[in-house]
Amino acid sequence: MRVNEPVDDGDALVVGTSGSTGDPKGVVLTHDAVHASAIATSTRLAVDSTTDSWLACLPLAHVGGLSVVTRALVTGTRLVVHDGFDADAVQGAGTTLVSLVSTALRRIDASLFRVIVLGGSAPPTNLPPNVVTTYGMTETGSGVVYDGHPLDGVEVLLDEGGEIHVRGPMLLRAYRDGTDPKDADGWLPTGDLGALGDDGRLRVHGRASDLIISGGENVWPAAVEAVLAEDDDVAEVAVLGRPDDEWGQRVVALVVPVVSDRPPPLDRLRGLVREQIGPWAAPKDVELVAALPRTALGKIRRDQIDTEHHT
Repeated sequence: MRVNEPVDDGDALVVGTSGSTGDPKGVVLTHDAVHASAIATSTRLAVDSTTDSWLACLPLAHVGGLSVVTRALVTGTRLVVHDGFDADAVQGAGTTLVSLVSTALRRIDASLFRVIVLGGSAPPTNLPPNVVTTYGMTETGSGVVYDGHPLDGVEVLLDEGGEIHVRGPMLLRAYRDGTDPKDADGWLPTGDLGALGDDGRLRVHGRASDLIISGGENVWPAAVEAVLAEDDDVAEVAVLGRPDDEWGQRVVALVVPVVSDRPPPLDRLRGLVREQIGPWAAPKDVELVAALPRTALGKIRRDQIDTEHHT
């Protein structure tokens, strides 16, 4: 077991990973990396430090919240910091820019902001025009792909298996224990699978470990979850694969209903998925749960889902 290494003179931050796929790790970001991230994101969003202002309302212990603060500090942009997310407070903040996750976005009037940067879990299928979706992780110092396109200075490649690799000046120096996940050429394997569309945009499918193969078809939980979340009777949903003798894996939806005694019917949920994705992705079972384990940024903790305590 490696112990934590001393930080170097150029190091600025040690930020913990979300822990959504295992034990959190300490990510070491240098001053140069923090500066590069702030400039690249602000340039893409056309931030004007004289007229724009940022609202930080996500947990500052995670890079999605902390990067709002560092971005404002580096560019000299006005900053408002809240001690957590409160829909009324967010809507009354009077700022032009905010970073949110999907669950928070659903609770506010998006038109109150010039730009909303959306990270964390998979975005809803229908987004307001002023929402910019981001892809990134703690190891990349915040989002490095905006609306499917890499930021200036960021490179993206997909290996033969479809795993996403990224390279750029905002990437981590190393983990806190001294190990460096990048290869000799500076490429970081993300553990996520994706594809490049005909329009050149990166489409992120999800964690390689989350992939469900049912009847020989690939089913991505995040895509199915986004569709099921549109149902008015679904408060929260997680999709996973269960072993199945006929299908290899069967798609199962764990649903937190809006009203406990009014669960959404399976046929309706299956119909939504058939129409928007395809019949192979439609859940074969719906199991009602009281709550789903999530990280502070709203990502589902699939490794902590307790499937034995259903309502």
